[in-house]
Amino acid sequence: MKVLKIATAGSVDDGKSTLIGRILYDTKSLTDDKLEAIEEKSKQRGFDYLDFSLATDGLVAEREQGITIDVAHIYFSTPSKSFIIADTPGHIEYTRNMVTGASTAQASIVLIDARNGVVEQTYRHFFINNLLRIKDVVIAINKMDLVDYSEEKYNTIKGEIEYLASKSEYKGQNLTFIPLSALKGDNVVEPSENMSWYKGQTLMHHLENLDTKDINDESQTRFPVQTVIRPKTNEFHDFRGYAGKVYGGDLEIGEEVAVLPSKIKSKIKSIHFFDKEYAKAKSGSAVTITLEDNVNVSRGDMLVKVAEEPTITKQLDATICWMDKDLLQISQKYYIKHGVNDGQAKVTNLSSIIKTDFSGIEENPEALELNQIGDIQLKLSKPLLVDSYKKNKSNGSFILINPKTNNTVGVGFIK
Repeated sequence: MKVLKIATAGSVDDGKSTLIGRILYDTKSLTDDKLEAIEEKSKQRGFDYLDFSLATDGLVAEREQGITIDVAHIYFSTPSKSFIIADTPGHIEYTRNMVTGASTAQASIVLIDARNGVVEQTYRHFFINNLLRIKDVVIAINKMDLVDYSEEKYNTIKGEIEYLASKSEYKGQNLTFIPLSALKGDNVVEPSENMSWYKGQTLMHHLENLDTKDINDESQTRFPVQTVIRPKTNEFHDFRGYAGKVYGGDLEIGEEVAVLPSKIKSKIKSIHFFDKEYAKAKSGSAVTITLEDNVNVSRGDMLVKVAEEPTITKQLDATICWMDKDLLQISQKYYIKHGVNDGQAKVTNLSSIIKTDFSGIEENPEALELNQIGDIQLKLSKPLLVDSYKKNKSNGSFILINPKTNNTVGVGFIK
């Protein structure tokens, strides 16, 4: 069964957790004990309806405050597809959690409260979806029941988002607008009788029919070596395999590959998965590969198809989302983690802060603050094998770690 990974986003109280709870309820994905707990808790709070947000808010602080703080992953299935939904927080101080939740998503749902329209966090979350190159984005205009299911209100919000999209450099994004009420169930799983003017699909019908192409299905093949397999048995005394995950295109037996960074060429001799051998390793497969030649390959090296080599560099130009309360400033040093590779990195330049409402940039700032997004240059202690994020998500991103605290302080996207 195909799997679709979805991230939710939106401002505080726009109804993300309620929407997911409604989906679970209407698709009969809630267990009996979970449903009983929601009914009991809703009655204790004096509600005359089921508080579906209780289905996802797992932390005590979340239930007490009625907000989402951490990223919750929800798993459920319909007869045609399985879903993983990352319920991300809406507060500005938890924007880093939204980036984390959306980083592996194939689609995104941005909720907007129909009463409030487009607000600051809407700009921020829409921008992050563009930055992460999420192809399919649903603009779910929620709480339509509180604006009398107004088509005029829906069209106003739709126009504002379309104007934002026109200012984005990422033109490959598919936007779908759906007016709904998560609390009442309008256009979530079943079509709404209150919005006859809306002729589109329900949210679940749209998600079930989305293409589930993996986010790392780039055209160029990348096989970063995670470990070298050398069994200590007589049967496999001469076996030397390289274990990792295939990104991008497929790899086949007999195909010529280059080993980076040495650039030595060889051909694939065999492809193993546990105790079986295959003629082809598809994108997304975790396999062990052997080569025809006795080549020196170590963890951190990369196998690529000939003429599809990435850039080998000790300088990075990148866009970074800052995730730490301590400022990012020029000359600071960090630990960089890029795939299975790592090293030291020094900030040599902070060229701009990018305004998330698409209004432009602030040039030559002194520092980057928590939740701000900016363009930086890094000098590395050793060469890395990189692609631009636009061309290859898996090989075009990295994280920065504070060497003193071991905290992940930034997520970078290579230009």
